[in-house]
Amino acid sequence: MAQFEYEDSLEETALTEMFANIYRHKVPGLFEIARSDKIKRIYIADGNVFHATSTDRADRLGARLYRSGKLSREQLTETIKLLELSGKRHGQILLEHGLLSPGDLYEAIQKQAEAIVWSVFSWQTGQVRFKIGEFTENFMIKIHLPVRQVIVRGVKKLPDAKALVAKLGKKSTVFRPTYQPEDLIEIALNSEEYSLLRLVDGERSLYEICTRGPYSASENARLLYAYHTLHLIERVDAPASSGVKIRYAPDSTVS
Repeated sequence: MAQFEYEDSLEETALTEMFANIYRHKVPGLFEIARSDKIKRIYIADGNVFHATSTDRADRLGARLYRSGKLSREQLTETIKLLELSGKRHGQILLEHGLLSPGDLYEAIQKQAEAIVWSVFSWQTGQVRFKIGEFTENFMIKIHLPVRQVIVRGVKKLPDAKALVAKLGKKSTVFRPTYQPEDLIEIALNSEEYSLLRLVDGERSLYEICTRGPYSASENARLLYAYHTLHLIERVDAPASSGVKIRYAPDSTVS
C-alpha cells in the first residue's frame, strides 16, 4: 500500500498546527516526534488520539505509578524484576499480583498516554514525521482523546507566548467567530475557555481580548492561537491559508 508522509521540525512549525492540519485531512496515522535520544509516538484514527508510546524511561507505566503513589519502591523494583524475567507486559504483571484492578490499570494507561501527548507540546526542538496508515502495536490498549481537545490542552504547554501572538497578528488585529455550536461540544471547552472565545466578536482587538480574558494575557493568547488554528475564529482581514503540505511517497509501504 502507498504511504503518505509529512516531515517537519518543531523549530519551523508548531505541533498544534501539525495536529490541526492532519485532523482536517481526516486520515489515520502515526506521529513520531524525536528529540535527542527520545522518541514519542502518537497514534491517530477517526479524529482521535488512541494510543501513545515513549522511549523515555520517565514515561514508563511503572515510573508513573510510583510517582503517583500507586506503587511503593519495593513493589516497583520487584515487578520490574519479574518484567525482565518473564517478558510480559508490566500491566499484566501488576494485574496477576493483585497490585491493580483492571479498571485501575486502564485509568493508569490512559493517564500515561495523555502525559506523553502533553509532554511533546513543551518541546521547542525536535523532528516530526507523520505517516498515514492503520498502525497497531502488540497488546495495544486504546484510549479516546479527540484531536481538537489535544490541541486546546496542548497549546497551554507551549513555552513561547510571544511567538504565538506574533503569528496571530498585531495588537490591533481583529478576529471574528467562525465556529458552530457542535464544534465546541467535542472540544469540551470549560467555562473560562468559552468566555474567552465569546469575547471574539469581530470588533474587539487582539490586545483587548488578551487583557480582558479570564486568564493572564499570555495564557489568553495561547488559547486564541489554538482557536485560530482550529478555525473557530479568523482574522477579519485573513488571507487564504496554504496549510500543511503532505508529500506522497508511492514507493514506500505501510507496515
